[in-house]
Amino acid sequence: MSLRERQRRQIRAEIQRAAFELFAAQGFGEVTTEQIAAAAGVSASTYFRHVRSKEDLLLDPVREGGARIVTLLEGRDEAESADVALAQAILTRSTSSAAQDLEQWRAAFQTAPHLLERVALITPEHRARLVELVAERMGRDAGQDSTPGLLVHLMLAAAEFGYLQWLRNSAHPEMSLAVCVEGALDAVTGERWRG
Repeated sequence: MSLRERQRRQIRAEIQRAAFELFAAQGFGEVTTEQIAAAAGVSASTYFRHVRSKEDLLLDPVREGGARIVTLLEGRDEAESADVALAQAILTRSTSSAAQDLEQWRAAFQTAPHLLERVALITPEHRARLVELVAERMGRDAGQDSTPGLLVHLMLAAAEFGYLQWLRNSAHPEMSLAVCVEGALDAVTGERWRG
């Protein structure tokens, strides 16, 4: 990664951190982009070079996970069944952030409940790539057999359910993101995908 890219990511991370803190303290609707820029120590023009909208600050962490899930699935042992490999890739991505960062994101997100229904775990391009990878792992043609696509869609739907369950239940600390996502994924894995 180039120095310029590292700097860009660092600025974006500072903006996001500042936004999460402000959202959690004041509420999503009450925080302005100018306040976020000031708290991050950047100008308004710098803010807008790195951020399209306040909504994206909350939704992008989930969206960016799609590329990581693809990479994680590509790196899984080829002998692993498709359902287990995909579930582990999703779970690894879901638990790769520090607990404090996850809690800060959740507290910020809870001030914008209107965005909960826009939580989408993955872009259509990454979803299509996952179907290709799962079809290869299953030894099936995704164009002729709907099983790989169905598995990917079910796993992602389960993971999204786990995320939403976790986002809505901060009053229950025992319900960590890992517990919620793993429980949802476990409901989908099974022998039916291994034939």
